[in-house]
Amino acid sequence: MGFLLLWSAVLIMYPTTLAVIALTFSNYVLQPVFPYCIPPYIATRMLSTICILFLTWVNCYSVRLATRIQDTFTVGKLLALGLIITVGLVQICGGNYESLTPQVAFMFNKAPSVGQIALAFLHASFAFSGWNFLNYVTEEVVDPRRNLPRAIYISIPLVTFVYTLTNIAYFSSMSPEELLSSNAVAVTFGEKLLGVFSTLMPISVALSTFGGINGYLFTSSRLCFSGAREGHLPSLLAMIHFKQCTPIPALLVCCTATIVILCIGETHNLINYVSFINYLSYGVTISGLLYYRWKKPNLYRPIKVSLLVPVCYLLFWALLLGFSLHSEPLVCGVGLVIMLTGVPVYFLGVYWKNKPKCVYDFTEWATYLGQRVFFVVFPQIDPIEAAEWTDRSSFTSKASGPL
Repeated sequence: MGFLLLWSAVLIMYPTTLAVIALTFSNYVLQPVFPYCIPPYIATRMLSTICILFLTWVNCYSVRLATRIQDTFTVGKLLALGLIITVGLVQICGGNYESLTPQVAFMFNKAPSVGQIALAFLHASFAFSGWNFLNYVTEEVVDPRRNLPRAIYISIPLVTFVYTLTNIAYFSSMSPEELLSSNAVAVTFGEKLLGVFSTLMPISVALSTFGGINGYLFTSSRLCFSGAREGHLPSLLAMIHFKQCTPIPALLVCCTATIVILCIGETHNLINYVSFINYLSYGVTISGLLYYRWKKPNLYRPIKVSLLVPVCYLLFWALLLGFSLHSEPLVCGVGLVIMLTGVPVYFLGVYWKNKPKCVYDFTEWATYLGQRVFFVVFPQIDPIEAAEWTDRSSFTSKASGPL
């Protein structure tokens, strides 16, 4: 089950999210150039690809540079959102809140079905899908037992608060029809309210999404790196640059998968499938937490939470997933098929240990070539543990070991 989540995450979930954020970045950058129409398809894809390639290079070059970019653009993002919220609150204080009234904000041409409401929740979960990313970079965090819960307790309420106030600000000056028809909501908002300062909006959103791409590359590559270290992916992906200590092979896999998704172009449909896979994996994970708290209550737990949180989440998850399965069986079915494509890969690549010698020879040659091209080695750990990495997976050669 862990491999299936890793498989769908590396190939579909995170590349899709990266592609969507990159397209948002390119749309906002190009919107001032094409003020009266949607930016051309080729232009948005090319700019998105350039952005992803550049940030992949940054993450390959230096962890410190990547984290500094993340910190800088996060501050810029919050300042831009603060500007939107302030302008929106000024509008509301001036009496411009017609679009916030229930008669306007929740006015539908027809009553929404249960399936449409469930699909809306899945899309909202996609927007909030970074809430669990801190867990992927615990090895990069100083004193994670203390700082990880602290970061989660601070960041999730802060993001929720800012996200809600930003949407309220949008509704203070834009009708639901304007929001739906706008290709770049913040640009439309700025043109209506900021006058000569409206150019700040596309710049701010572009900077925000630029930082978001950097963050997703940073975290998704660590997931790929950890999967390889557990023997579920080729051992080359568990190696880091001998000098910069960056997981270059894992970063390149994430970059390549994202560019492929960009070339496919059906990102809207992929969001539906990805959201379903996300919720399915989250529910199974929470169920596993409750199972171990019940079956093995005395296990050492450096970070322990109240059972009320996972129980409430699991109840919400069951209702949402049930409605989704009933009302959108095609979306859920395709999501399951995407995840289950990893089953034969698992049995051929991980479970099957006694492969023909030619397979091991090819894997060893490919690993050796990758090490020479990217100057990567296993991290400096205990030699016995490093040897276990290579023996744990049939993706790796039995003869290969740490350099």
